[in-house]
Amino acid sequence: MTKPTDKITGPASANRPDVHRVAAGAIRQGAPKPYGPAVVVSRRAADRLREGHLWVYRSDVVELTPALGSESFAGGALVTVVDSRAIPLGSALYSDASEITLRMVSAEPAVTREAYLATVRGRMAAALALRAELTPETHALRLVFSEADALPGIVIDRYNDLAILQLLTQGTAQDDLRATVVESLREGLGPMDKLTIVERPDPRVRELERLPAPSPEPLFSSHPAETGENQPAPLATVFTLNGLRFHFDATSGQKTGAFLDQRLNYAAAARYARGEALDVCTYQGGFALHMAQTCRTVTGVDASRSALEVADRNLALNPDLAAEIDWIEADAFELLHELESSGRHYDTIVLDPPAFAKSRRAAEGALRGYKELNLRAMKMLRPGGSLITCSCSHHVPLVDFMEVLRTAASDATRRVQVLETRGAAPDHPSILTLPESNYLKCVILRVG
Repeated sequence: MTKPTDKITGPASANRPDVHRVAAGAIRQGAPKPYGPAVVVSRRAADRLREGHLWVYRSDVVELTPALGSESFAGGALVTVVDSRAIPLGSALYSDASEITLRMVSAEPAVTREAYLATVRGRMAAALALRAELTPETHALRLVFSEADALPGIVIDRYNDLAILQLLTQGTAQDDLRATVVESLREGLGPMDKLTIVERPDPRVRELERLPAPSPEPLFSSHPAETGENQPAPLATVFTLNGLRFHFDATSGQKTGAFLDQRLNYAAAARYARGEALDVCTYQGGFALHMAQTCRTVTGVDASRSALEVADRNLALNPDLAAEIDWIEADAFELLHELESSGRHYDTIVLDPPAFAKSRRAAEGALRGYKELNLRAMKMLRPGGSLITCSCSHHVPLVDFMEVLRTAASDATRRVQVLETRGAAPDHPSILTLPESNYLKCVILRVG
């Protein structure tokens, strides 16, 4: 292949001097078949894709080849992915902004937009059928989970009659995809007297992908107006997890509004919790309220006042909880340092911090943060106490997280037993060939 000399300009290559444009259709001289817009990837990326991985990072993009008659292709385009010998590896959604430049959607090359949308309809139906099989009685769950359901860039959560949609890539945040998803949801969920579909983007992802803000109006609503015509559909509800009730408001909170992936871990924590409990990074009280079923006192800690206000409202929804519960607005690191220094001890501690590592470069700092939190918690637990410790950073794999816990136990000079190693609830499945999809770790420890 002749080495190209004219470099691509624009956001896709602003920091990549080694990414080049080649002549349209000329992935290599004498290629047997033109594949339209194509991306040549490194050997390392090609090997990963052949092993079943689904992402290509910007650092592994070698060349961009527009279709015949075009000078470039825009972010969100469907492109054929090829190796350095022009052998096709499949089709992907291209981003000219994200570090994840390519997200594979098919093993077939040259997939058209029409064919992609038809595939989305079929995969949506499969995802909804899986949830109906796994959690037939649950009305607060994840219906679609991006790559885990072969639908990269699409996440849908359900809270009773509210479906919250996130379109997280340039290739999915488009009107034709929105219409396809709405139609698929209406068909897949079956007849419902009340259904409202709301798009709610992740602000950080929207910034990284340079996505426009979606309309604040619901994408669909069959909710009957109760007081006159043109009454807006309600965007709040009360949902149930493990027999406890929680508020949900589609216009506030993090992500899609609640951490449904922790559903079964909440219940597991309640089984081990006893005595005096501390829930660090409680958010809206998920772990704290579950532990209040079995503990004498529970203290929930979070840096967000608005989250704690919702936690207090959630407490009011569950008046039969036996524990004495209070909330503390504080930074987790500062409070744990203060509590440890004062000689405070607990029987049960939960650590559920936000993702410390939001990029591969941040992983080393994240490990230090996890080490500090877990070391202090182990020192503060009474003999025989339980530590339920979590990480939702997909850049920190389980093996690294367990090593953090091992070194924390050694430094704390405590004998620590591993009772359970858990992940996300089954409505948040992972893909074996995409380790990043196995992001949530929940380890239950007994500290001697």
